[in-house]
Amino acid sequence: MAARILRMSTLFVRTLRDDPNDAEVPSHRLLVRAGYIRRNAPGLYTWLPLGLRVLRRIENIIREEMDAIGAQEMLFPVLLPREPYDASGRWTEYGDSLFRIQDRKGGDYLLGPTHEEMFTLVVKDLYSSYKDLPLSIYQIQNKYRDEARPRAGLLRGREFVMKDSYSFDVDDAGLEKSYQQHRDAYVRIFDRLGFDYVIVKATSGAMGGSASEEFLAKAEVGEDTYVRCTHCDYAANVEAVAVRAPAAISYDDAPAAHAEDTPDTPTIDTLVDHLNATFPRDDRPWAAGDTLKNVLVVLKHPDGTREPLAIGVPGDREVDQKRLEGQLEPIEVEPMDEAELAKHPALVKGYIGPEVLGEESKSGIRYLVDPRVVEGTRWVTGANVAGSHVVDLVAGRDFTPDGTIEAADVRDGDACPNCGEGTLESARGVEMGHIFQLGRKYADALGLKVLDENGKLVTVTMGSYGIGPSRAVAAIAEGTLDDIGLCWPRNVAPADVHVVAAGKEDAIFEAAERLVADLAAQGVEVLLDDRRGKVSPGVKFKDAELIGVPTIVTIGRGLADGTIEVRDRRSGEREEVAVDAAAARIVELVRG
Repeated sequence: MAARILRMSTLFVRTLRDDPNDAEVPSHRLLVRAGYIRRNAPGLYTWLPLGLRVLRRIENIIREEMDAIGAQEMLFPVLLPREPYDASGRWTEYGDSLFRIQDRKGGDYLLGPTHEEMFTLVVKDLYSSYKDLPLSIYQIQNKYRDEARPRAGLLRGREFVMKDSYSFDVDDAGLEKSYQQHRDAYVRIFDRLGFDYVIVKATSGAMGGSASEEFLAKAEVGEDTYVRCTHCDYAANVEAVAVRAPAAISYDDAPAAHAEDTPDTPTIDTLVDHLNATFPRDDRPWAAGDTLKNVLVVLKHPDGTREPLAIGVPGDREVDQKRLEGQLEPIEVEPMDEAELAKHPALVKGYIGPEVLGEESKSGIRYLVDPRVVEGTRWVTGANVAGSHVVDLVAGRDFTPDGTIEAADVRDGDACPNCGEGTLESARGVEMGHIFQLGRKYADALGLKVLDENGKLVTVTMGSYGIGPSRAVAAIAEGTLDDIGLCWPRNVAPADVHVVAAGKEDAIFEAAERLVADLAAQGVEVLLDDRRGKVSPGVKFKDAELIGVPTIVTIGRGLADGTIEVRDRRSGEREEVAVDAAAARIVELVRG
């Protein structure tokens, strides 16, 4: 079947020479300038014809690979009732991120941020026996989340396209198999999308479940930081890094804890300088890692309640907000301000120590520490008196925290928590896919059970698997663009070939029409720049480079000598091809 020919003379597109004012990252700038998307409001974009073609090609790649593992496509509404989300607890858990609306009768609805509940209920409605399982179903649907800070164009929006699929199995062994099938399908999908990615261990967050992995597109503009080991194959989002706790230390010979005057030392640096000047050690100088820093935050629970929390980390570390939120999701985290601090008179700003922290202490503030703070470790920390610190405060002897939390920042050079031999190296990425072994969280909440082969009711176990096709448009663009424009991989480009009629002579346009008709008849999708009049060859060339179709064909001066130019957009390599052989050569390039 002949492919469609897109003509620049009639295509609904307007390229721009200047960057949009609100664009923060290269992909956002170029997608707007090249006429792929237009902004409507913060986090909301219109897909123009070129952008929609890229989006649909990405969706079709996903669809083909999902169908290949036996998953079946369906489609839920965007407008969803409140009741299933009440049952799962997420009507409250999603907090301000949920778009909530009421109908004319006062009934509560939401714009779907994700559809676990709806998938669970439709299976409950239709299936009742183990003979019906395993089952994998999916949809490609718009999702809505009221992002507090939409940014980076398509990378973080309020409306986005998501492919979400779910597996349903009668037992955990079945879930493992379904999870692996989906993981393998994701590898094939991302290989076909044509950009660098990495698979990393991740947290499950508000989704729940056990095993969780992310597929991250490597990108300096990415919001996710991940680490990889220099020795083994360990890779993880920093939110999922679990510090390998050291062994407990004997403290039989440790001196008693003693408070010392440390005036004008409200920071770790000033404290370390004072210790080295006033209380020098025999073995080595004092360092920031010898101190215990206690950071105060306020947890904002989904139901609106607020809870103070103290976090103890070695003084050479900072509390990483994303790591902390990753452990506590869907709870939001805020720094403790002066007004909140004033409610706790036992706390002395700048000199807070463990002795006034903990659920059983004067303050009653829950106290969680970094896993490195193990029994027997000795610390210098606040004495809860202005201008005073405690030296030789021993964990397990002088204080006992309420638990541990992975909140300290992860740094290049940290020991690998997996092998212990290599060190960690960090990089940034964009989350493109996330797969979970959900287990029975939603099946339990919504009563999804089937009869097993013994006639006994058992709760179904689920997996959840998401990919963001709209985010993929930006991530692919970000990973493949160059200094002059977009540069699409062939599998997702809006066309296979961009033919430029560069000149005013009728013979040039006639030759271009013959070539594109021949290409279209062979199934090659062509974008033809057939604009006449005031549009110069220079403008056409710049537009072709900006739009980023992988093969650019120029019909111009060389036509008089019986040749046209074929250029690879990515490498810039050019070749002169005889007019009579041009179609065959272009088809060869397109088909690989």
